[in-house]
Amino acid sequence: MSTVRSIKRDCVIAGGGPAGMVLGYLLARAGLQVTVLEKHADFLRDFRGDTIHPSTITLLRELGLVERFLDLPLTRISTMDAVFDGERFTIADFGTLPAPDNFLVFAPQWDFLNFLAAEASALPGFELRMSTRADEVLYDGGRVAGVRATDPDGGLDVRAPLTVAADGRGSVLRNDAGLYPTGSGVPIDVLWFHLPKPRDPRPPTLGYVSGKGMVLTLDRGSYYQSGMIIRKDSFETIKAEGLAAFRARIAAAAPHLAVPAESIVGWDQIKLLSVKINRLKVWHRPGFIAIGDAAHAMSPMFGVGVNYAIQDAVALANAVAPGLARGEVRDDTLAAVQKRREVPVRKMQRIQRLGHRAIARRPGRRAFVPRPAKWVLRTFAPRIRRAAARFIGIGFRPEHPQIF
Repeated sequence: MSTVRSIKRDCVIAGGGPAGMVLGYLLARAGLQVTVLEKHADFLRDFRGDTIHPSTITLLRELGLVERFLDLPLTRISTMDAVFDGERFTIADFGTLPAPDNFLVFAPQWDFLNFLAAEASALPGFELRMSTRADEVLYDGGRVAGVRATDPDGGLDVRAPLTVAADGRGSVLRNDAGLYPTGSGVPIDVLWFHLPKPRDPRPPTLGYVSGKGMVLTLDRGSYYQSGMIIRKDSFETIKAEGLAAFRARIAAAAPHLAVPAESIVGWDQIKLLSVKINRLKVWHRPGFIAIGDAAHAMSPMFGVGVNYAIQDAVALANAVAPGLARGEVRDDTLAAVQKRREVPVRKMQRIQRLGHRAIARRPGRRAFVPRPAKWVLRTFAPRIRRAAARFIGIGFRPEHPQIF
């Protein structure tokens, strides 16, 4: 029988996504000993959230990381446009936000995570263990006291005063700690795929929306990371109609993508994202807390999931670093983190649910956006662009590092 190895740290984090990596970096920067467990051997997973909002760019600037981050292969946009029934509207103008962080970035998430890993690894207290799966929580009396994990060498116990579940919407640790999210009905799913750019690319456009469908186009430089909004659980029906019909759906919503759509020759090129919105009623146990998607799965609407997860990490680091330096974390401190972060999460999820319902009602109608709504968009465009830029780009409660 193999022996289970054991190490002691100030904090152990399950999940090397944006929330886990930012939290690990911040705590290590505060002088703490932190281990991040990532079950995969690398960060190369396709169609993960890659929208970095101005609030996160500001955070990187406050930490002295922004210039190196902006050297990565990424795409900056200053406005967010959408085409409704053939008519282009600028929905958000990030240029109206305070400079210098008045733009939004599309960066492949694997590049962002590799960047964070490199920066964190320069700190003496940071440890990232790849190919290491968090299996269950460890207890000491009634408190969570760490994680039992499996790596290529076998069993590993990582004991710490604070255990953090940042392992996504299917969190193993959250469930093992007896915390289960409550979901709300979502009437849509998203199909993700790559499209080459056409010879005459349009200006950067978030999506093309009409009664014939809704297609998203995120600019990745030489190609689009594209998406199609579909009714919930309708993917099998779409597959039964055939690839030609699927390509025709793309062309119906965005005619200039008809030729690029011919590059889709197999269903393996198309990935289903089952859209969920859920939230834990309680995020924490003694010695344990869930953050990011493990605490609240966000819809891809507005692309805010990565940024809200990072804001959770910042708020948690601000709250627990002083206590962890003394080897403790108070239950009321974790409760306060939940209380602080669930306010903006609730607000954003409420707006996302409203948006889903509006999208689900419109397909098949002659005009996706009614004339009165278009009149409002045109008449109050400057105000709408400013308000949307702040709502999308900064959010309801941006967090700032306080102790580093």
